[in-house]
Amino acid sequence: MDTKPLKAQPPAGLAESFKSTFNEEPEFLVRAPGCVNLFGGYVEDGEGWGLAVAISRHVWAAARELPTTLVTLHAFDLNEQAAFRLTDLEEKKAIIGRPLPEWAQYAAGVAWNMQNAGIATPGSQMTVTGEMPMGAGLYSSAAIEVAFGMAWAEIVGWEVDRMLLARLCQHAERTYVGVESGLVGQFASLHGKAGHALLFNNQTLEWEALPLPGEYTLVLADTGVRDKQARVRHQQRLAECAEAAERLKAYLPEMTTLQDVSEDQFDRLKVHLPDSICNIAEHLIAENRRALTASVALKAGDMDAFGALMDDSFLSSREIFNASDSPLGPMWEAAREHPGRVGGRLVGPGGAGSMVFLVQLDAAGEFAGYLSKRYSEQAGITPSLTVLRSVDGAEVIPVPD
Repeated sequence: MDTKPLKAQPPAGLAESFKSTFNEEPEFLVRAPGCVNLFGGYVEDGEGWGLAVAISRHVWAAARELPTTLVTLHAFDLNEQAAFRLTDLEEKKAIIGRPLPEWAQYAAGVAWNMQNAGIATPGSQMTVTGEMPMGAGLYSSAAIEVAFGMAWAEIVGWEVDRMLLARLCQHAERTYVGVESGLVGQFASLHGKAGHALLFNNQTLEWEALPLPGEYTLVLADTGVRDKQARVRHQQRLAECAEAAERLKAYLPEMTTLQDVSEDQFDRLKVHLPDSICNIAEHLIAENRRALTASVALKAGDMDAFGALMDDSFLSSREIFNASDSPLGPMWEAAREHPGRVGGRLVGPGGAGSMVFLVQLDAAGEFAGYLSKRYSEQAGITPSLTVLRSVDGAEVIPVPD
């Protein structure tokens, strides 16, 4: 089990890698946390309520300004480099004429959107690295977008409007990279608060930080299994969500998204929906309610009720929404018998092969060992177990001496 110190430390070798790549010292570092959805997932794409936590797994960037229109990027983890000109962003091409790799498109897309919003993005050199396993549902793409945005904001002296930057980053992912994305990952990465969960309305952008009791913690269990068709499935689910909303509008013309439909209204109107779309709408409407009910439980300090709602969310995802791939059912079952476990649900919208559990803090280590052993015996896969702490949102920090 991995336990990191409370104060995030830059990865070893980040500044050194920057220097060896660019023959210069970085001027500053950026820390941008990932995110875990405690309730939400596809609800965010339906512009409903979600409950998320900025987590102690980060994207880090080391950066330096250049007096040109050139941006040169070094992906530390991939050992890849890419460069593009800020005057040629529409082309989505590197300076050598080839298409930008997708990881570099996130940077170009953020620059493109910031420029369109009237925010300068000067030439720069950046080395980026991440602490999140790829495809694990921890919103690593949102964190990397935020890291690039914060770096350019620091260079030009922009006093960051964090909600605006979150929306610019989301728009970059949707319109420039071409990946449908809700807003919760970018929002949490920028608005995280240590010791708190974030209740967020994806439609109105209203939000509230809710204290997490210190005697509980979150444990991420990653099977390492990835759904290679996750992006295709995600696009399909979004289309089905939109169809469900459109069909219900014929009977509820005042509604704008599925979050506007009460469970009573849905029970009355679901006969008008095909079975597959009916299940999707049922899950999203119930998950929207669960996020709000969980926030009430959190305010009351009723963590047993909170954990039960996490379990309800998982069962709904598996049995109604069909979002849970095969590794996650046995994972959830394997964890149930441990007395320190309070609740658990899948990470993100499903298919990532990861779950998050609410666990009593003093039992976290024992729980991790128990779950690893039980799941390995049952599924033949040794999961990666990580204690996750809630952290503050993205920040610029000095380069360590």
